[in-house]
Amino acid sequence: MPAVPSPHAPERAASGLGSVRARNGTLKTAAKNWQLYLLIAPVLAYFIIFHYAPMYGLQIAFKDFIATKGITGSSWVGFKHFKQFFQSYYASRIILNTLGVSAMQLIIGFPMPILLAIMINELRGSKFKRTVQTVTYAPHFLSAVVLVGIMIIFLSPRSGLVNQIIAFFGGERIAFFGEPGWFKTLYVLSDVWQNMGWASIIYLAALAGIDPQQYEAAVIDGAGKLQKIIHITIPGLLPTAIILLILNLGTLMSVGFEKVYLMQNDLNLDSSEIISTYVYKKGLLGAQYSFSAAVGLFNSVINFILLIVVNGLSRRVSKTSLW
Repeated sequence: MPAVPSPHAPERAASGLGSVRARNGTLKTAAKNWQLYLLIAPVLAYFIIFHYAPMYGLQIAFKDFIATKGITGSSWVGFKHFKQFFQSYYASRIILNTLGVSAMQLIIGFPMPILLAIMINELRGSKFKRTVQTVTYAPHFLSAVVLVGIMIIFLSPRSGLVNQIIAFFGGERIAFFGEPGWFKTLYVLSDVWQNMGWASIIYLAALAGIDPQQYEAAVIDGAGKLQKIIHITIPGLLPTAIILLILNLGTLMSVGFEKVYLMQNDLNLDSSEIISTYVYKKGLLGAQYSFSAAVGLFNSVINFILLIVVNGLSRRVSKTSLW
């Protein structure tokens, strides 16, 4: 009996042919623009080598890792190290310190580049504008070691300029690095001073994309400078600001290690011990590799969840999101 052809056979053949053509078209496009792919290759290699390949080692967070046995030879222990961290005396303090520094950095540090970009955009003299940009960008290129060294010199209780001014006006000298209450303020304000100029670049680029005719129409309608900023400049910056806010909230639990570790001492440890410094001390100095991997994994998972949630909320509320 002859086989009866399926009625869907032509559709399947057409879809298969379409996928082959699409694949060939993609290969032709890639071959045509090979220079662009060559430019992005180092970035892809960086993320693959230093971000994705090490994810294989995350399994030691669920094992009692022994270096002589290796990752595969070490025994599985489940959530033992996570329980050990959450039941420890330091867990709540470390998490609160991390959240406190990140929240303060977000509340104070996030709006400052926007304000700086708006102020630079309102300057009319091109030479003065370039000078302001250069002066505000420059601190970004200071290393954490140099920055903390400058802070120690200026804030020294005996010879620091700040304490000299305080003493001159009759106040008591302050041991800024020795009092836990000052740590978050010093960290955040120094970070704002160092990075707000560099962070304002992307907002200046967004401002350059606003149609000048909108400002001209506003002037004709009698709008003042403040009204133009409120009704034209800020709405023009809003999509960029929302995207950057999502990215910042997605790294809420990730506070920079180097600067915190350099500013840290036994006197301010109550407020300066955060997850990254704790992981360093336990993992590298204390050789508790599995325990530190568990703490670091917990930190990354929280950041991932925050990124997903904030992106979803932004997509619903403002129609602007990363994906």
